[in-house]
Amino acid sequence: MAEQEYPIKQGKSDVSRAARLAIAPMMDWTDRHCRYLHRKLSRDTLLYTEMVTAPALVRGGATHLLAFNAEEHPVALQLGGSDPVELAEAARLGAAAGYDEINLNVGCPSDRVQSGTFGAVLMKDPGLVAECCAAMIEASPVEVTVKCRIGVDDQDPEAVLPEFLARISAAGVQRFAIHARKAWLQGLSPKQNRDVPPLDYALPLRMKGLFPALHLSVNGGIGSLDEAEAFLEQGFDGVMIGRSAYHSPAEILAQADRRIFGSGTDTDPVGVARQMMPYAADHIASGGKLAQVTRHMLGLFSGRPGARIWRRVLSEQAHLPGAGPELIEQALCAVLDAQAGDRGSETRGSAGTTLTV
Repeated sequence: MAEQEYPIKQGKSDVSRAARLAIAPMMDWTDRHCRYLHRKLSRDTLLYTEMVTAPALVRGGATHLLAFNAEEHPVALQLGGSDPVELAEAARLGAAAGYDEINLNVGCPSDRVQSGTFGAVLMKDPGLVAECCAAMIEASPVEVTVKCRIGVDDQDPEAVLPEFLARISAAGVQRFAIHARKAWLQGLSPKQNRDVPPLDYALPLRMKGLFPALHLSVNGGIGSLDEAEAFLEQGFDGVMIGRSAYHSPAEILAQADRRIFGSGTDTDPVGVARQMMPYAADHIASGGKLAQVTRHMLGLFSGRPGARIWRRVLSEQAHLPGAGPELIEQALCAVLDAQAGDRGSETRGSAGTTLTV
């Protein structure tokens, strides 16, 4: 399959480097408060917005959906849509807002998305996707990318995926994030589509051999930095992690800069929690609610002493009237007490062992 080289457009950040590890766009999860937390944990990881529909921006004038904090860079805007003219205008708006990348969603299987001819259903019409991408590239001064599936419904991924990549890359897209699972558009819910049918990581890896000039990231079911490193060693250009990074953000992101990018030092979730306090205060001062920020922080100490009490304090009290950033400090003090108690138990256990030897 003939490949054509296109100049890569860049925003404020080196997104191709950042795409070595990315946090997947997730509806109702990766909002600006979530992304701010993730950025405090990792300087280098590429962050994505929730999917924003082109009609909402272009026809609905919902440009407030483009708001983000300057500290989030490198950050990408994911768009949903199927009309080349609307997507081109939405891409232009996203680039003007300062995003480092514009991504087209060709992977979401939800009924709501399908009804607008967005998401994974577009895998059935690569010609339309190519037309949309070409229009977006023409309109956007920053790079346009695609997040897709290996196929949908009864499609044969072995035949569909290489043809899809060939046609979309011919339109100018040079970077793809491939969810290594087919999507079933009828009969399975979006939640079920996260587990059924089985993942096929080998197929996207073979695509790297067929399309060596493309930047290909793998997505789907990846739950740790160890797994991410293994995929990079196999030959993928990048890894995209979703739910695991949301539910256990420090487990994925606190060591990411050092292990994945070879830069910086590990971050401490205690310090990150304290950095979120002035951010939460600013959000409340502008009319927001504490729970809108802290709901993304519940997993910050996942797997560590104090994780349960941290979650309980924030989940039970952050939504109450008048709740402020001091609640984060209260929860953090409980975590530190738990950690101190855990260290004390280890010391006593060690001492006891020594005495009985």
